Amino acid sequence: MKIPIKLTVNGDYHELYIDTRRTLLDVLRQELNLMGAHRGCDEGECGACTIHVNGLPMNSCLLLAADLDGAEILTVEGVATNGDMHPLQQALVEKGGIQCGFCTPGFVMSALALLQENPHPTEAEIRSTLSGNLCRCTGYVKIVEAVMSASEQLAISN
Repeated sequence: MKIPIKLTVNGDYHELYIDTRRTLLDVLRQELNLMGAHRGCDEGECGACTIHVNGLPMNSCLLLAADLDGAEILTVEGVATNGDMHPLQQALVEKGGIQCGFCTPGFVMSALALLQENPHPTEAEIRSTLSGNLCRCTGYVKIVEAVMSASEQLAISN
């Protein structure tokens, strides 16, 4: 069965006609061509598909798009401003917190939610927040350092 839904994704309004069984991840990738959220485990365990729904980080592979009519969605594509990387994205690059890049969008979205809620997190808070995101390449140290660095950069710019 198909139904109409309305979503605001990265500030852009969309009216879609979708199958009620489709996940938000599928709609983002297949209907809206937003490829930043990655399909990893399809079970909400790896965090590769993390996006924000109405300001909260969520695994898009676990959400039925039909349940999100009227929602405000932010994907990693919407984090940069006017083509300039967010300080968090820049810090991940500078600190070597990316390698293959598959997990990076999920880490960005989880860390961004933390920094919006707590601009000065401790290392333990960062590690706890990022525990839902898996990375097979970096060992997490450089990712945590990048989030800490971004926190400092954001504090300076505010």
